[in-house]
Amino acid sequence: MITALTLIAGLALLIIGAEMLVKGASRVAAGFGISPLVIGLTVVAFGTSSPEMAISVSSAWKGEADIAVGNVVGSNIFNVLFILGLSALITPLVVSKQLVKLDVPLMIGVSVLAFLFAMDGRIAFWEGGVLFAGVIGYCILAIRVGKASGETGEAIDTNGHWAKDIGLILVGLVLLVLGSQWLVSAAITIATAMGVSELVIGLTIVAAGTSMPEVATSVTAAIRGQRDIAVGNVVGSNIFNILAVLGLTAMVAPAGLPVSDAAIRFDFPVMMAVAVACLPIFFVGYTIQRWEGALFLGYYVAYTVYLVFAATEHDALPVFSQAMMWFVVPLTVITLLIVLARELKARRSRQGT
Repeated sequence: MITALTLIAGLALLIIGAEMLVKGASRVAAGFGISPLVIGLTVVAFGTSSPEMAISVSSAWKGEADIAVGNVVGSNIFNVLFILGLSALITPLVVSKQLVKLDVPLMIGVSVLAFLFAMDGRIAFWEGGVLFAGVIGYCILAIRVGKASGETGEAIDTNGHWAKDIGLILVGLVLLVLGSQWLVSAAITIATAMGVSELVIGLTIVAAGTSMPEVATSVTAAIRGQRDIAVGNVVGSNIFNILAVLGLTAMVAPAGLPVSDAAIRFDFPVMMAVAVACLPIFFVGYTIQRWEGALFLGYYVAYTVYLVFAATEHDALPVFSQAMMWFVVPLTVITLLIVLARELKARRSRQGT
């Protein structure tokens, strides 16, 4: 009971801390005339990824590498499959052309880069530095793209509330640190009691818990009709998770960040596949339809079931794996290729007329 309460309290502190951090940082950024688009792609994305940052850095510092890695990889998978899936079920989501042409390819690229760095079983300090430098480049690129598209906004009057906004940022950071410590401690206790590996706990309970700010942001945006924000928040958060969170985690971990064989063989490839799957789905009509959202949710359920079966060495694992590999995945690929071919044909027809 104490462990469960600690877990819930840790999640609550993470969510409250992230909300305070986003609110304070957004107002400070707006005070400098940074546009809402750029704030959404950078400040909000970083703020909603701050629980992942707190958990992964804290875990790596304590030598709990599996939770640190599982949290980032699991969060990226959760963000696309669960959050976008749920948001698209609420209402079909609009995808901006910038996301398809720039941000999604970047998400795919950094996912592949992280996998290449992890292939030798460790993300070294210098590799973490390369990833972290990438997030600085991404912020600069986002600001330049915003200026080129005329999105740079006028500086707003913060009514002298600078102290309040900075206070929100500082208190938010404190709550994130405290919440991360409680959550990791409870998660490790649960993993030990259930006989489940820390990697699986990181990929499921911790990843879903630290993604709650993204869930709240995207689902609320979808309900309010701000459908581009629902998608942009997920894509931006995934980029920040890899570049900022995984990069900084590798830099603070003693002797680099160890990566387990299980994560290299299965979870990193799943993360890359999920990122790649976004491109054709987003490209078709620049929307995510409800059936595509249901497909995402179905795959997240299947991924979670696989993790549980593998962790418990369930007898149904071989049959489940074969069904996914030889039936469900090929059928999905064929369906997406047909839809993509029809979209390309329709666009050529429109151009011809």
